[in-house]
Amino acid sequence: MASLSDWIAGARPRTLPAAIAPVIVGTAAAAAHLNLEEEETGAVLGFALLALLVSCCLQIGVNYANDYSDGIRGTDEERVGPVRLVGQGLAAPADVKAMAFAFLGLGGFFGFALVALSAAWILLPIGALAILAAWRYTGGDNPYGYRGLGEVYVFIFFGLVATLGTLYTQIGTITPIGLLGAIGVGSLASAILVANNLRDIPTDSETGKTTLAVRLGDAGTRRLYLALFVVAAVCTLLMAIWQVWAPVALLGLLVAWPGIRAVKDGATGRALIPALGLTGIAELAWAVLLVVPLAV
Repeated sequence: MASLSDWIAGARPRTLPAAIAPVIVGTAAAAAHLNLEEEETGAVLGFALLALLVSCCLQIGVNYANDYSDGIRGTDEERVGPVRLVGQGLAAPADVKAMAFAFLGLGGFFGFALVALSAAWILLPIGALAILAAWRYTGGDNPYGYRGLGEVYVFIFFGLVATLGTLYTQIGTITPIGLLGAIGVGSLASAILVANNLRDIPTDSETGKTTLAVRLGDAGTRRLYLALFVVAAVCTLLMAIWQVWAPVALLGLLVAWPGIRAVKDGATGRALIPALGLTGIAELAWAVLLVVPLAV
């Protein structure tokens, strides 16, 4: 039977920056808009908290769902990296599946509450699609994560949807700063998955999991990882058109430099594990550093 620490490790807490960053950026963009419009009302922090609960629940839910689906397919048996509850035989597949559904359900509950309280009803079908997409990433008969579309899912739902959804519930519109922030968030969140899939190219190739990294190959995947950081940097610089101090957030990206260097220099296997954690921390640091220039 899996211990509590096994279940916590199976939730993959190192991926949570990808859930937290879009809420921070969306809230900062909402505050920036209100400041530019010289409105007295600040960002709605209660809505931000609900958005954070939605994002974190969906992130944990998709992590458990991936553990379950990859585990029963046998693609997790020889992997390096974090705990695999099903693949390592630490927990019954049915229990991991139930945990995935529980967190996805919680995400749906908090999402409905956020939509109802903010009257942003247009987000309701988008949220339902996000939950379905979370399960279909590696679950179902034809998971899109096995067809090289995982990064697309992350960019859309943990970049555009999470950031712009947070923004829209607070001010009822989308702004240029918010859109640039969403693209930056999506790029950095996708970079986490790219680093993960770069590490797993050998085992994924053997088990038939055709991720984008498998399609691009080792060299192409490394170029994609670096390009995603460039996209985030460009978006940050463009924010200076509206908020002159926004480029300060580029300092947050430097946190990932050891990981970037490892990817650039050809690290493989376990040597790539730090790149995952550092990319996530860099995304969070970048988001936090945007708060002051955008919100104050």
